[in-house]
Order: sequence, then C-alpha cells, then structure tokens
Amino acid sequence: MSQSSPVRSSASADVFDVTLADWARHAARAADDKLGSDTIIIDVGDVISVTDFFVISSAPTSRQVRAIAEEIEEQLTILDGPKPLRVEGRADHRWVLMDFGGFVVHILDDEYRAFYDLERLWSDCPRIDWQEA
Repeated sequence: MSQSSPVRSSASADVFDVTLADWARHAARAADDKLGSDTIIIDVGDVISVTDFFVISSAPTSRQVRAIAEEIEEQLTILDGPKPLRVEGRADHRWVLMDFGGFVVHILDDEYRAFYDLERLWSDCPRIDWQEA
C-alpha cells in the first residue's frame, strides 16, 4: 500500500478516510506524548514488501518503553484504529516491536537503539514528517 492508500475504520469510515501514514503519525504522536525520544517515521514501502512505514522511538528505561507501547495501543484503540497483529519484546521491554500490518512500531531502550541504529540501516528511505500534519 502507498502512503495515500485509505484505510477505513468502522466508526470513522463515514466521516473520513485515514491513510496508513496517518495511523503511523498517530502512533508517533502517542510515543511523543509518553516522552519517547527522537521519534521518527521512515517510509520503507518502496524497499520492502511487508510494511509501508517504520515508526521508531526510544526511552531510557524498560519501564518507559512499556509505557510508550501501551500508550500507542491505547491511543489507536480510542481512535478506532488498527490493532497490532503481533507484539514482540514484552518480556523485557528493551525492544518492543508492534506490527500493525501497514506500519511497524519499534520502541527501543536507548542502549539498543544506539547499538542497532535502525536509522542508518534505512537511511536511503524518506522520512515522514509527523509533527506538522
């Protein structure tokens, strides 16, 4: 799917169409609301076929990583948005991966984020502005 592909949610479908990019932006804002650090959205849709966007955020502690993951899930639920297809990393909350199908959220503790450096791995992909939209 592309950035402009509409996704209909049951409650809001009559009011407006929401794109995958919009849901990724909502997830990024939710991470930011819980003090996620250096939150970014990367458009990976032209490079990989399994998802369109990566939302990446980090936090200094596993407790905060957990709080960010919970906030994202809660905010998307409130907005009648997508539910995660799977969530990994709940055991230790060092790197929580939330797969929403069209976008994947990565929440890492600061040490893991520095080590894995996902931004460098996907540096050839465009970033999506989530703060202005």
